[in-house]
Amino acid sequence: MAMQDPGPAGGGMSVREAGRRGGERVKAKYGSEFYEEIGRKGGEATKSKYGPSFYEVIGQKGGQRPKRKAST
Repeated sequence: MAMQDPGPAGGGMSVREAGRRGGERVKAKYGSEFYEEIGRKGGEATKSKYGPSFYEVIGQKGGQRPKRKAST
């Protein structure tokens, strides 16, 4: 469920809608290559922090969902 923040004017844009609109604005301003560049930088930072073997571990997990914790 999306959170609503009516704000002072009562606009009521959802968080999801605000994020989508913000992303579209960044894409229009900097281009889609911008996202490729920051993704590459993030990957390099992760590799230097955790090492290349980290990718092997997360690759083996594939698309598996994490197990839920039992609620008491």
